[in-house]
Amino acid sequence: MATLLFRLGRFAYKRALLVLVAWVILAAGALAGGVALGGQLQDSYAIPGTESQKAIDLLSAVFPQTAGASAEIVVQDSHGANLKSADGQLIEKVVTHLNDVKGVEQALSPYSGYATAAVSRDGSTVIIALQFTDTAEKVSDAELAAVQKATAPLTKAGLTVEYGGQVYQQVDVGVSWTEALGVVFAAIVLIVTFGSLLAAGLPLLSAIIALAVSMGIVLTTASLVTVSSTTPLLALMIGLAVGIDYALFILSRHRSQLASGMDPSESAATAVATAGSSVIFAGVTVMIALVGLLIVGIPFLGLMGVAAAVAVLLAMLAATTLLPAVMGLLGRRLTPRISKRASRRAQTERAARPSLGQRWVALVLKAPVVAVIAVVGVLGVVAIPAASLALALPDGGSQPTGTTARSAYDIVSDEFGPGRNGPLIVTVDITQTTQVMGDLKAIGNRIAELPGVDSVSAGTPNATLDTAIIQVIPTTGPSDQKTTQLVERIRALEPAIAAKYGTPIAVTGATAVAIDISSRLDSALLPFGLIVVGLSVLLLTVVFRSLLVPIKAALGYLLSVLASFGVVVAVFQWGWGGAALGAVPGPILSFMPVLLMAILFGLAMDYEVFLVSGMREAYVRGVATLPRGASAAERNAVAKSAIVSGFSGAARVVTAAALIMFFVFGAFVPEGSAVIKVIALGLAVGVFVDAFLIRMTLVPAVMALAGRAAWYLPRWLNRLLPNVDIEGEGLRSHREATAWALDRVAAGEAISADRLVVRSGSGRGAVTVGPISLGVAAGSIALIDSAASAGDSTSRRLIAAVIGGRLEPRAGRAQVGGHPLPSDAARVSRMVAIADLSGPSRAGVTATLGELLEERLRLTSPWYLAPIARRRARIRAGRVSGALQGFDRQTVVVDATTRVETLPQLERAVALAAVALSERTPVVLLDALDPFADPLDARAFLLALDRLAPSATTVVVGMPGLSRVVDATPPRIHVLSTAAPDLSLSTEGASR
Repeated sequence: MATLLFRLGRFAYKRALLVLVAWVILAAGALAGGVALGGQLQDSYAIPGTESQKAIDLLSAVFPQTAGASAEIVVQDSHGANLKSADGQLIEKVVTHLNDVKGVEQALSPYSGYATAAVSRDGSTVIIALQFTDTAEKVSDAELAAVQKATAPLTKAGLTVEYGGQVYQQVDVGVSWTEALGVVFAAIVLIVTFGSLLAAGLPLLSAIIALAVSMGIVLTTASLVTVSSTTPLLALMIGLAVGIDYALFILSRHRSQLASGMDPSESAATAVATAGSSVIFAGVTVMIALVGLLIVGIPFLGLMGVAAAVAVLLAMLAATTLLPAVMGLLGRRLTPRISKRASRRAQTERAARPSLGQRWVALVLKAPVVAVIAVVGVLGVVAIPAASLALALPDGGSQPTGTTARSAYDIVSDEFGPGRNGPLIVTVDITQTTQVMGDLKAIGNRIAELPGVDSVSAGTPNATLDTAIIQVIPTTGPSDQKTTQLVERIRALEPAIAAKYGTPIAVTGATAVAIDISSRLDSALLPFGLIVVGLSVLLLTVVFRSLLVPIKAALGYLLSVLASFGVVVAVFQWGWGGAALGAVPGPILSFMPVLLMAILFGLAMDYEVFLVSGMREAYVRGVATLPRGASAAERNAVAKSAIVSGFSGAARVVTAAALIMFFVFGAFVPEGSAVIKVIALGLAVGVFVDAFLIRMTLVPAVMALAGRAAWYLPRWLNRLLPNVDIEGEGLRSHREATAWALDRVAAGEAISADRLVVRSGSGRGAVTVGPISLGVAAGSIALIDSAASAGDSTSRRLIAAVIGGRLEPRAGRAQVGGHPLPSDAARVSRMVAIADLSGPSRAGVTATLGELLEERLRLTSPWYLAPIARRRARIRAGRVSGALQGFDRQTVVVDATTRVETLPQLERAVALAAVALSERTPVVLLDALDPFADPLDARAFLLALDRLAPSATTVVVGMPGLSRVVDATPPRIHVLSTAAPDLSLSTEGASR
C-alpha cells in the first residue's frame, strides 16, 4: 500500500494544477447538482418488519385518507377565555376554509364528535387536526403557506396560533456562529503546530473542498430518497474533523522531511506513502464501522452511516491527492525557517530542553502502575451514569426553542398533558366480527382500564368494514419510559382480545414507531459493540504483530466509549449543566450510542496507530542492534526506550489532531440542534478521553509494564496474518531496489538478477533454484542452453515465472526494464510475454494461427483496435512465412488458416514465438522442453526470431542445443552466462 500511495503522491505533486482543477470542478459540480435537484430533508423514521411499521403500511392501504402527513393547528386564547363561546364560529369557518385548501385531505374541527381530546379543560386551547393528501416529504411550501393563510383570521382576532407535526419541524441544515468558531480554534491549533499561516491553511483547504463534494452528494441523494436532517450535519461534523486531521498528519511529515533537506517532490510522495498509510488505515476503519450500521437493519440510520462514510472517504482522498497537489504548487515555501521549532527538531537530535511530550511520557514511566490505576479509576467514575442510559427518538420537544413546532408542543403539553403529543393508534381487524361497533367499544374500554391511559377515542371503521382504528392518548410524553410500558401492555392484550372478539389488534403511530426503533437500537448495541471491538483487535493484530497491543487498544476504546456515554447521560438525561447548553433533560437519542461507537472506533485506532507504530519501529530497530543471545533485561530496556522514542515523535501531532477534533465537535454543542448536540458532546468527550487519557497515558504505562512481551506474537499466528506495511518499511525497500534497477538499466541491461533464489511448493517435493545472478542486454536475444533434462527445464520455467512477475522469489532481487521484483511485480507482468514452444501434446494448442493471434491481440491491444484485430492477425501470420524464407531449406507455407498443431517443429516454434511477440511487450520469454532434431532447424529458428523480434525487444529463449549454432547468427543473439552456481536445482524431500 505504501508503494501505491508513493506513486499517487508523486503523481499529484507533479500534476498539481490538473489535480487541483479536478477537485474544484468536482466540488462545484456536486454542490450545483445538489442545489439544482432541490432535495428536501425529512426526519422520517421507519423500520421495516416491526409491528408499528406493518400497521402503518396496512393503514395506507385500507385507510388511504390517513396515508398522508398529519399536523395540528393549536389555537389558544392567551387570556384564558373559552374559545367555543368567544370564537367558536370563527374557528368553524377557518376549518371550512382549511378543507378547501389544495393538498389538505381533511381538517377536523375540535368540536366535532370525531375529535379526541381536542379541547382543553378550560376551553381556552383547542387543536384542529389536519390531514394532508401527500406524505411529509411531498408536502410543498405552497401548501403550508395556504394553510397559514386560511388560519390568518384567527391571528387577526388576537389568538395564538401554532403549528405542530412533522411537516412543520425545522429540518434545515443550519450552521451557527459556534460551528465557525470551532474552525477558528482548529486554525489556531494548526498555526501553533506549524508556526506558519501558509502551512496552517492547507489542512483547512483540503477539508473544506472535500466537504463541499460530500455535502453536494448528500443533497443530491436527498432528491432521490428520504434523508434525515441529521445526516448532512453529521457528515459535515465528521468530514470537517477527520479532513483537517488527516491532512495534518501528512503535512506534518512533509514539513519535517523538508526541514531535513529532502527534495520537495520526494518528500511529498514519501509523506503520502508513510503518514498516508496510517490515514488510509484509520479512514477505512471509520468507514467500515459507519457502513456497518447497515447491519442494524434501520434504513435511516444506515443511510446516515453511509453519508458519514462518504465524507470520510472524500477526506482521505483529498488528503492523499489534493494536499500533495497544493504542496507541489507551493514547493519549498513549506520548508520551515531555521528559526522555527519544526526545523530545529528535524535538523538535530540534541535536546537542550526535553519537549513536553518527552517530559510527560517520562513522568508516566516513572510510576506506570499509578498511571494505570488513576486512568481506570477516573474513567470508571465518569462512566457510572452510563448504567442508567435510556434511549428515545427526537420529538417536537427536541425542536429549537422559538420554532412553531416547539411552541405547539409546549402548549399541548401544558394544556392537554404530555401524552397528547404522542397519541397511539390501535388498528383492529374487524373482518371476523358481526358486532363491529359493540366490539370496538368493548376493546376501547378494555384499553382504557390500563395504567397510563388518559383517554380512548371511539373506534372508527373504514368504508369496507375490514379495519378500524382507535386513538389512545397516554398520560405521559412520547419519550417517557412509561409510554413504552403502555405500548407493551396494549400489545400484551392482543392474544386475549383476538381470542374473545376475533379481532387481532396492533399498535402504531409515530410514538409506537419511535419506541420500536429505540428498542431495535437498544438490542443492537451489544452485538454492534462486539463487532467493532473484534474488528479493532483483528486489525491491530495484523498491523502491529502483537497480542497485547490490540487487546489493550480495544479495552482502552471501551473505556473511552463508556466515559463519553457517562458524560452524555449526566448532561442530557440527568440535566447536570444541561441548561447552559440549552438541553432539556430526557432520554438520549436512540442512535447516538451506535454512531458514537462507530465514529470513535476509527478515531481511536488513528491515534493508536500513530503513537504505537513509532514505538514498534524503534523497538525493532533497537533489538536489531543487540548481540545474539541478549538477555531479557536488555530487551526490556530496548522496549522501554522505544516507548519514549515513539511517543516523543508522535505526541505533538496527535495532540494537535485531538485538539482540532475536540474543538470542531465541541463547537456543535452550544447552538446545534437537539439531535446533533448530543452526538457532538459524546464525540468531543470521547476524543479528549481517548487521546489524552487512553493513548497518551494508559498506553505507554501498559507497554512499560509489559516490556518486551508487548510485542509477542505466536509464530503460527504470524505466518497466518497478512503483512500490512503502514510504517513504510516496504516502501524503503522498494525505493532501494528501484535505485539498483535503474543502475542496471543505465548499464544497458533489460533484465538483471542478483543472487536470486526461487522456490516452488513446500514440504516434500519442494523445488529450490539458485542463487542465480545474470544480466541480459536490452534488445538482445539471450539463449539459456543446457542438457535436455526435466530438472533444467523446471529451473528455467521457475526463473521465467519470477522474471515475468508471476512468482515471488524466495530471496535475492531482480529487475525488468528498471522495475524491481517482487515489489513491482504487477507492472512487470504487463511488460513480459511468456510462451511455451513445446509440442502440441504438451502445449495443448488446437487452433489456427490466425485464431491464436486474434485472441492475443484482442486481450493485449487497446479497445479501439479490437474491431481490426482479425485483419492485424492475418498480417502478422503472413510475416511468419516471410521470416522462414531464404534459409536454403524447404519450409511449410504458414498463413492465418494453418492449424498450429499440424506444423513441423520449426514452423510451429516460429509461429508460437510470433504469437508471443504480438503482445508488443519489451520483454519476451520463450521456452521449450525438446531440442530441435536438426541443428539447421535450430539455426533457422534463431534467424527467423531475429527477423520477427523488433530491435528494442529483449528475448530470452530456453531450449537445449541452441548454443551449438549461435556462431552463425547475428550479433544480438548470444548465450546467456550466469554467475555460479549456474541454474542449480535442488529438491527437498523428493526422490531422485
